[in-house]
Amino acid sequence: MKRKIVLTGAFIGMIAIIFGAFGAHLLKKYLSIEELNTFEVGVRYQMYHALFLLFLSTRKEIAEKTVKTIYNLVVAGVILFSGSIYLLATKSLTVFDFKIIVFATPLGGFLLILGWAVLFLAILRKKS
Repeated sequence: MKRKIVLTGAFIGMIAIIFGAFGAHLLKKYLSIEELNTFEVGVRYQMYHALFLLFLSTRKEIAEKTVKTIYNLVVAGVILFSGSIYLLATKSLTVFDFKIIVFATPLGGFLLILGWAVLFLAILRKKS
């Protein structure tokens, strides 16, 4: 599981850097400042959670089942939260109306919060 978490964290981080560069260099020609700022929020949260996964992989005191739960919450949260933000920020570049996925952003954010909460509770319950 540790290898899977590290690989996923590294992949999510790599994609965040690619998307950040894509936004800073290519999309700035086509998007408004507000849309670029929104896109950057997706990149930022994606990178935070890539680092979170790398941190999670170092925790030996957390039960394997709990680690899997946190991993699944974070990965699903990043896909829904950052993914929907990318789509919503670039909606002016396509004919598809991405407003139908607007529910994905708060759901993804909630999953990310749950991932952090599960980590918090797992460590809180552990005796020092």
